[in-house]
Amino acid sequence: MVSGTQTGSLLLNLSNMGFALRLLLAGFTFSCLCFHLLLAMTEQEKGAIRNEVVEMFEHAYNNYMEHAYPADELMPLSCRGRIRGLEPSRGDVDDALGKFSLTLIDTLDTLVVLNKLDEFEDAVRKVIRHVQFDNDVVVSVFETNIRVLGGLLGGHVMATMLKNHGSKVHWYKDELLYMARDIGYRLLPAFNTTSGLPYPRVNLKYGILSPLSRTGTESDTCTACAGTMILEFAALSRLTGETIFEEYARRAMDFLWEKRQRGSDLVGTVINIHNGDWIRRDSGVGAGIDSYYEYLLKAYILLGDDVYLERFNTHYAAIMKYISQPPLLLDVHMHNPTINARKWMDSLLAFFPGLQVLKGDLQPAIETHEMLYQVIQRHKFLPEAFTTDFAVHWAQHPLRPEFIESTYFLYKATKDPYYLQVGKSVVDSLNQHARVPCGFAAVQDVRTGNHEDRMDSFFLAEMFKYLYLLFADDRELPFHLDDYIFTTEAHLLPLTLATVCHTCSKNITSVQLESKVAGVLSHTCPSAQTLFPNNPSYAQKIRETYRDIVPDASARTSAEREKCMEPPQSKVFPTLQTKDFVASGMDHLEVLKQMGFSIVSTNDGRIQLTHTPDQAASSQSGQHGLKFIAEIIELAQAQARGEMTSFAVQIISPPFLGQVVLAAGPAHFGMDLSKQEHGVKGTLMKAIPYTACLDVTNSEQVRGKIVLAQRGDCMFANKARNLQRAGAIGAVIIDNVEGSSSDSSPVFQMAGDGDNASDITIPLLFLFHKEGSILLDALNANQNVDVLLIDKAKQLGQESRHEEKTTGEITIHIQIDSVDTQVAQLELGISSPSCPGPESAKHSNPGGLQTQSQEIVEHSPDAEKEESEGHSSEALDQKEEVETFEGTDEDEL
Repeated sequence: MVSGTQTGSLLLNLSNMGFALRLLLAGFTFSCLCFHLLLAMTEQEKGAIRNEVVEMFEHAYNNYMEHAYPADELMPLSCRGRIRGLEPSRGDVDDALGKFSLTLIDTLDTLVVLNKLDEFEDAVRKVIRHVQFDNDVVVSVFETNIRVLGGLLGGHVMATMLKNHGSKVHWYKDELLYMARDIGYRLLPAFNTTSGLPYPRVNLKYGILSPLSRTGTESDTCTACAGTMILEFAALSRLTGETIFEEYARRAMDFLWEKRQRGSDLVGTVINIHNGDWIRRDSGVGAGIDSYYEYLLKAYILLGDDVYLERFNTHYAAIMKYISQPPLLLDVHMHNPTINARKWMDSLLAFFPGLQVLKGDLQPAIETHEMLYQVIQRHKFLPEAFTTDFAVHWAQHPLRPEFIESTYFLYKATKDPYYLQVGKSVVDSLNQHARVPCGFAAVQDVRTGNHEDRMDSFFLAEMFKYLYLLFADDRELPFHLDDYIFTTEAHLLPLTLATVCHTCSKNITSVQLESKVAGVLSHTCPSAQTLFPNNPSYAQKIRETYRDIVPDASARTSAEREKCMEPPQSKVFPTLQTKDFVASGMDHLEVLKQMGFSIVSTNDGRIQLTHTPDQAASSQSGQHGLKFIAEIIELAQAQARGEMTSFAVQIISPPFLGQVVLAAGPAHFGMDLSKQEHGVKGTLMKAIPYTACLDVTNSEQVRGKIVLAQRGDCMFANKARNLQRAGAIGAVIIDNVEGSSSDSSPVFQMAGDGDNASDITIPLLFLFHKEGSILLDALNANQNVDVLLIDKAKQLGQESRHEEKTTGEITIHIQIDSVDTQVAQLELGISSPSCPGPESAKHSNPGGLQTQSQEIVEHSPDAEKEESEGHSSEALDQKEEVETFEGTDEDEL
């Protein structure tokens, strides 16, 4: 042991590797008594939550073993296993599946961490007896490395430890290590490139070059996909004595370093594996790059090679200079890093505060983590992507563990009880919003709470491991956690690997770097005095700076919880934005009441709202009510200016003859239908594959047709290019969220992929699931179905844009009666439930929108009247973008 840690910083070297991680994660106890009294948990409370985490894990694991094993993953809504080839393809997401009992392998060392030792021994026996890798299946090199190879190595390390302690698996003879070696050699053909960067996929049976491999044609890969191999491959080399694995992984890391942008020291997101050209030059710390940075720092800790630390420090300085915009982490252009590449962030960057803890840079870690927590408070879960104003950009949440990973590291570094409360809120959200009878289901849309039939293996490998460790004491673990390092999949590798390989000398990189980084923490292990200089409430004050940075967070912010010396705060009530309002939603009407609205339903199908600020639940709620009215006025003005053109898919062939008109959303790219006098007419045909994320295989059938494709698995622009290349003259994208409808949701506008989309010339429209089902039913029932893609105002059978048919209106009356009391009245039109006519009539004749503003303070503008181009509930947010993920490895995007 090394003493004197409170007096300064200690240089890290190879002999200090184990101590380095222990010191980095050492706890620094706050002395603020009030703070502790408010947030601290008793040992009994921590134990209760820890037991709850174990029960949750058992619920997930036992359901996998009962309903899914030996399949790769559990489908928790269907209560059956997901077997590749037997379920509909999900595109690149399925590349993680290899018919090798993925979830069982990925969970091995989690069983040991949670003290499920009997279950661990049984699981090891099952893997040894039943799992085999000689499968004719194409898998992701990245996913197979971190989940399968990493899972086998973690299982081997735990089995060896338990055997040496004499507690379990006395019969074990390195079988998992031999299996790890087998899968390692099956991944090696992917590295057969001139650059040393691996192909993104490999056939487990036939490799890359065989005519039977069905892969090897790819030309690019993501940075993280190529740069997240060194820990597992080096561990495999040092445990088996076969240096080839570490050599190949190191060569890939070296190539990525050489291809960095020398001016900014940043790397891009996607790179050509043959010539090293950057395909996507946006640079950040999230999807596509994240674990490359993680593995540079962790390779130094695990292997003791200073070059990795020098490279990490160089990149880290660039990240903090260009990408870090506290508390945000925004992608920039690697060649011009002063320009942001996008205005949204993806959820995978939630790992970065945890990495900053290992680096010893706690202030930005606390800042970013607090921002992320407030986003979670607002949306219940962290959306896959969210904008710089913290609105949902991509609505999915596949139960990712990165946020709780950072929470764990921050708690270990600070012992701040605040982070225990954060962990408890995650536990509560999972139980309340993701738990289903057969496990835990991913959230398909955080706005609606709809589930997706998936429970990824990383949920068991990472989420429960970090949650348990957050509430566990060292004495409750069957081993010393400080002797190990976590891989990106949270598998445990021993720090002793730095000294066990005496045949790896030729792997040690000889390149000498002149460090550009002069920071105090660049080559030191930070001490408590460095991190918290004479200030026991350091973290609390940092969070205070960012209190309420995310508006409309449903729970109280950290600052409010921590203000124990101030009078109790009044209750915080939820708010509602006009763009989210659904007139038929009872929860929305209840929120309006809290904002000071009285609600009256009229006989003609309208809802009349009268606003009196004094009747609001709080003064702040009353202000939100006034903001709601202002948004309604802004919406009406936008419609009056004609800024909200609506589009339609009209079925014109018999027997429909134009009577079915489906409300549709446009795209930000492709043909502008508002400029097409007669729209685009064509015969319908479904794309194969239905998501259109890969090359269309029925190109002969779709040529000259308007093609149906399903939302999901890739960008809308990617679908458009594939369909256009196949000869389609138009496309209709149908939502994959079952039950979604234009009756209850705003019409979406499909966004591009951030690149120039001028090459896309065909028109695209978006239909919700309900409207899309009408189109699919028509196609199934009739041999040929002709449709018209058109501006709704120009649809067949409509002689004038200003028809008098409406199903409702919005009428706004605002009146100031006195200085203290302001009464505002508005009427929101909704479709009348007694509206006659067939189902198609509901779509062919949407409701109108009228606005009147009378006596607003001293102004009385002329009344304006403009017919709506969609239901009033739809029109409240015409500009919301929807995007899905590009075809990238699951843990990367």
